[in-house]
Amino acid sequence: MKKATKIGDIGKPAPQMVTLEIKDLIKLPPPLNQPLNEQQPLKLLTDEQSRRIDASLDGISAIGILKPGSQQEEEEIVRKFLGGIEKLLSEENNWTFLKPLTLSLKYCASCQTCSDACPVYTASGKQEIYRPTYRSEILRAIIQGYLKKKGLFNFGFTAKKVDLNWSTLARLAELSYRCTLCRRCAQACPLGIDNGLIAHEFRKVFSQELGIAPKELHQMGTVRQLDTGSSTGMRPKAFEDIRRFMEEEIEEKTGKKIAIPVDVKGADILLVHNAGEFVSWPENPEAFAILFDALGISWTLSSELAGYDAVNYGAWYDDFQLARIAMRHVSIAKDLKVNKIVVGECGHAHKATIVLADRLLPPDLAIPRISCLPVLEDIVLSGKLKLDPQRNNFPVTLHDPCNIVRMMGISQPQRRILRSICPQFVEMEPHGVDNYCCGGGGGFAVMNSLNFPDWRMAVAGRMKIKQIVETFRDTGNPETKKYVCAPCSNCKAQLRDLLEYYKVEEKINVAYIGLAELIVNAMPDLKEPFLP
Repeated sequence: MKKATKIGDIGKPAPQMVTLEIKDLIKLPPPLNQPLNEQQPLKLLTDEQSRRIDASLDGISAIGILKPGSQQEEEEIVRKFLGGIEKLLSEENNWTFLKPLTLSLKYCASCQTCSDACPVYTASGKQEIYRPTYRSEILRAIIQGYLKKKGLFNFGFTAKKVDLNWSTLARLAELSYRCTLCRRCAQACPLGIDNGLIAHEFRKVFSQELGIAPKELHQMGTVRQLDTGSSTGMRPKAFEDIRRFMEEEIEEKTGKKIAIPVDVKGADILLVHNAGEFVSWPENPEAFAILFDALGISWTLSSELAGYDAVNYGAWYDDFQLARIAMRHVSIAKDLKVNKIVVGECGHAHKATIVLADRLLPPDLAIPRISCLPVLEDIVLSGKLKLDPQRNNFPVTLHDPCNIVRMMGISQPQRRILRSICPQFVEMEPHGVDNYCCGGGGGFAVMNSLNFPDWRMAVAGRMKIKQIVETFRDTGNPETKKYVCAPCSNCKAQLRDLLEYYKVEEKINVAYIGLAELIVNAMPDLKEPFLP
């Protein structure tokens, strides 16, 4: 490990570590490769913002960390942070993730195989601070220099000292939000070291011990969801209005009156969608209602607070908030006496509700929780539903949501569906478990404060937009409508912003769509196309 850089003394502002310029980023393919003077530069904080907010990592602020007002305040922050690191290494306080964390800290061979696998590091022009192991090395150095002397934990590694002060912590907090938690680094690592988990654990310490977290994830996410029922602020009455709107729209598109079931006790399935679908993409829950009705599936939605919103932002930054939402979801399912929860097209809801909840739920709240993708596959391949692939005879590619595909290994159901109903289906390269993150993972897609959206578009999403354009390079002409199928609400939000930022729709006519919508569009008796 390189000798740690001293990052400023208590009470003294630190210089900015990295300045990002468009010319240093990975080059984009045509037609996105316009001259540098025609490309949008990364926005800077205003002078007034810079006086209040620490952005000394790279000039970008994802969290809006306010500078402390006194040396005493700075020292208290450092003390709380160290207390949080101790808790990370305690089975009593971190029994959920202690083992994978300690294994990842202890056995990294520093081979840097993960670096080129990281879309952020690669897209940035290989800026050292974005290397996946960078955060990990700092955490090891902190443990070695500040906690090992107390006999807390013997990792058996050596590390140079890091100067732990306010500037270090402000940079670390921001750095933990330069990782999308896509875990492509873990996929590439010969030993399975999970540097994405280490970034998550940093976030957890800052949130749980210091109250530092992006407002979009905490105040506007978890807190609002528990208060109103949804991270969108959609209260039960608004949910009911949207349900009625969807029923009317379904009738307009299909000619059939379909009642969307709510609070049906004893149904086989409780279907939980990301609430963003109801607000921004109601055609997705409409498509599920059409398909379930056509097959006579016993299902229901819930009107209970948090029951109609599969969102669980705690999965990105705070175990306490994760547990609160997960417990609410399964309690609602238990109260309705359903047989299982089916999670709709939302990657982080898959991770939170199906994977992470297993580490948190007590036995009395255990209930089967499954992905919608095998359910949709059964609908399509059962032969019970009449489908006409020619209705989808246009170029379609598939974006693999990280939390569904890489984390859970669900990679084939969606492909078997698309091969069955889309004659011009073409794969991105790479794809499956080796896919590139959309750039909106880890909460990024909903984080729109200060100048972070520019970084999200120009750096975090750069590999994905490059991949999309290259996939359609030889597929049809600019007049031919092309679709990126993204079975994830969070990914759709990021793709929407990416396509707009780079003006891809107007340049090569690319749009995004969910999986269920493509299935419904293949139904031959529709009154009108079920496409955006």
